Amino acid sequence: MIRLVTFDALHTLITPRKPFHVQYSEVFRPFLGDLPPDALSKSFKQALKQVQAEKPVYQSGATNWWTEVVRRTATGAGADPHLVEKHMDGIMPSLMHRFSSSEGYKLFDDALDTLMQLKEMGVRTGLITNADSRIVSAMGDLGVLQHLSPVIVSEQMGHEKPSLNIFLAALVQAKVRKTIEALHVGDDLVQDYRGALNAGMHSMLVRRPGLDGAGESKEEGEDLAAVRVAPNLAAVVEYVRTANLPPDEPAFQMPAPVVKRAPPPVRPRKRTKRSK
Repeated sequence: MIRLVTFDALHTLITPRKPFHVQYSEVFRPFLGDLPPDALSKSFKQALKQVQAEKPVYQSGATNWWTEVVRRTATGAGADPHLVEKHMDGIMPSLMHRFSSSEGYKLFDDALDTLMQLKEMGVRTGLITNADSRIVSAMGDLGVLQHLSPVIVSEQMGHEKPSLNIFLAALVQAKVRKTIEALHVGDDLVQDYRGALNAGMHSMLVRRPGLDGAGESKEEGEDLAAVRVAPNLAAVVEYVRTANLPPDEPAFQMPAPVVKRAPPPVRPRKRTKRSK
């Protein structure tokens, strides 16, 4: 019986309104001029990966942490380092505000409906995210935060997925005693999927087709043969519904068509001779 479903935030419930490098470019332009989009996209990914490795769990605070990401993103895309330093006081407030609201993010089309369906099934829904606390403000602005409890944010916890502690914290707050009674859904194979499995939870990996899945955390050539994949959040609802069926109640199947057969032919009765 699944009593709790926790979701990752970014690329699971919400997604950027425009790719991150495009939104960065819009903020940079008045200060740094136009930077090559491809170079900006590459430098953003590199900067994010570097700072995550050097300063996990937003060491030194989220604002300082993101300031370093933004600085490396701009200079890595070819911006003049002196110009970047000169305008950081104008760039950072704009970026920090944008990504704490619906200006920077939007809900996936199936997000709210999925949360509502799970609620109707009597299943609690929560959030476990490695983002900083601004993601909570953004989800509140998008009107979805009220459907999520508990809300576990790595910046506040001091732990990041795939740490066992962050998953167990969600179960404790939700008063779910058995890890097997919880399911976690996210887009990162290591942090979300394997992290939840190692915690003893059910787990599903989001892999949306097409442009909806473009921002997901995935590696080229990843092997998902033994992974429980959700192509959308509707698959999460179906998984929970099936898992919560009573033991003696089989999963729904389409009934076999009824084949009408013609009645057997009526044979005439033989007459018997009466004895005299």
